[in-house]
Amino acid sequence: MQKIAKILGAAILIVAFLVIMLTAFLVGYVGGYGVGKSDTEAVFQKLLSDKVSSTTKPVSTAKPVSTAKPTSKPVPQPTKITWGGPQLWDAINKRRVELGVNPLSIREELCTIASIRLNQLLELGKLDGHVGFSNMPTDRPDLKWIFEKYNLSEFLVSGATSAQNAVDLWENTLGHKELLSGGQYVWGCTYAQVGFGVAIAAY
Repeated sequence: MQKIAKILGAAILIVAFLVIMLTAFLVGYVGGYGVGKSDTEAVFQKLLSDKVSSTTKPVSTAKPVSTAKPTSKPVPQPTKITWGGPQLWDAINKRRVELGVNPLSIREELCTIASIRLNQLLELGKLDGHVGFSNMPTDRPDLKWIFEKYNLSEFLVSGATSAQNAVDLWENTLGHKELLSGGQYVWGCTYAQVGFGVAIAAY
């Protein structure tokens, strides 16, 4: 019986010793506070930093300096065009009355021509010297009757900043002033958009 007790005591001591050693090892290495892990990490970090420093070129973190000179004047913003055909119509008739002639009366068939002409000019992006108007009776046979019924004139403007500006431009051009001072004209119609204006006058 004593022999069994001695063997059991020795076994308990060995197990206790192993448990203490294993616990000390695990706490020191796995927990990160012992010598084993810290030394290994230090060596590993040193190896990594040596490798990175030998293969990586230094990178500048300074921001690039702009060499562009500041402009002294602000860039002008495009003027928003807020006038159209109705405003142009009112401005024309107002000026005609001021010049002592009758205001024009609207005829829908003349508005058809004015609308088509404005669309042609907007597609071109410029004035066409009345070519589209001159060719309309042959290019649009369905509208030829309008040219046969009336004596028509076309007045064009581009780059006008307002309806009044369009009227001023016409008034200061010899051939176009007739729209404003010509008492022979009885009917008409206007269309305008983005600085382009078309006035058709007839008698």
